[in-house]
Amino acid sequence: MKPDESGWLKEYLEFRQELLKELTVESKKASHPEQSLYRVIQPTGLMYGQSVTALDHPNSTDWNDKDRMKILLAESLVSSSLLFFDKQIKTPAELSEVIVKTLESIGNFYNNVFPELATPTKTLFGRKKTPLELAERILDKRVELTTEYNDNFWVQFFHNSLLFLDIFIFGQWIHTNADKIVSDFFRYEREELRFSVVKVIAAAAHANRTVEFEERKLLDFFLTSAGLTGDRKKEAIAIFEKGIAIEEINLPTNNSWILKKYFLEMAILTIWADQRVETEEQDFLNRLCVYMGFSADDLENSMMAIEGFVLEHWDQLSSLQNKQDYNQVSERFIKRMSAVTANNKNRLLKEVQESKELMELLQKAKANEMSELEKKRMQELLIAVLKSIPTFVIISLPQRFLTLPILLKILPSNFFSEVQ
Repeated sequence: MKPDESGWLKEYLEFRQELLKELTVESKKASHPEQSLYRVIQPTGLMYGQSVTALDHPNSTDWNDKDRMKILLAESLVSSSLLFFDKQIKTPAELSEVIVKTLESIGNFYNNVFPELATPTKTLFGRKKTPLELAERILDKRVELTTEYNDNFWVQFFHNSLLFLDIFIFGQWIHTNADKIVSDFFRYEREELRFSVVKVIAAAAHANRTVEFEERKLLDFFLTSAGLTGDRKKEAIAIFEKGIAIEEINLPTNNSWILKKYFLEMAILTIWADQRVETEEQDFLNRLCVYMGFSADDLENSMMAIEGFVLEHWDQLSSLQNKQDYNQVSERFIKRMSAVTANNKNRLLKEVQESKELMELLQKAKANEMSELEKKRMQELLIAVLKSIPTFVIISLPQRFLTLPILLKILPSNFFSEVQ
């Protein structure tokens, strides 16, 4: 499969059939489909404008950043549709039918809400394009239009993180009848949401009352790709120069959990841009959470999600290495995870005791008789145990980072001595 050649979308959807089937029941793992969508999208890096996820297609090593981002966007749009589908999908034929309708919606969505991507529905010779053909061409154009790819985390963050808003708005679009009034509304919403991101960046950048050079560059990156009108761009620059109070951001009122999560994590990463998280900046994040109706745990979870993502893909995020010290990020992440496991100690003990295989491995570990293969299996089983904690149902755990020695640091002290 070659993502830069015709037919890539069909091949990829066929390759991902099993994943798509799993998504039809994924929403049962979380309390709301938006939380399931976050769990699917956040680890891929798409929310942060990155395409570092390990795609398991046999040809994926030949793909460049643009190819991977296009695949991630396609998969995220289809995932959104499946997670919010309100009927049970029982057969492969029903799944195929839903995917075809999703592809039709993708074509209609972009043709109506992104007029700059308008794509003819017929070929030069008058043949009507299939939903697959139309979606494939539009996704090609979408990624080509607003993305820039190099090895700088922050350039990609602000050029590509807006793709998440496509997925969010599409999730609303598929539940409507697309007439002109509806299309006008979603075009308006698209512009308003992008402008809200500017306000979040500006508020976060001014949190310590000093706009750092790195933060100023972020706005430049963002404005390059945001597609704001001339007047809106001037307004954005003015807001960034003088700052904006949290109460003036006017975040959308539909109370979407995943949209608020996106804004919160954009703010966190903006503050990360100058390496330090100062007391005033932490206070700002606390106040932003209160404003959006989030708890202190929600903030901790977002910090943990970002830190886990960064640690899992540290080698690929080369430019970020100048801004964050690996050991500091690692220590913060381990400390946050340790607090969660300590609060769920009894649940973890029960899960371990119910796993016969894990109990046998623990006995071998006490006698120092484990092979490398057994150590790897013990690591896998302990991560599975951690996933029984509600926090880690929503947050994806960085499995490459969570080696056995690190897992032993994260689990409560004297944990294994209490396992009977």
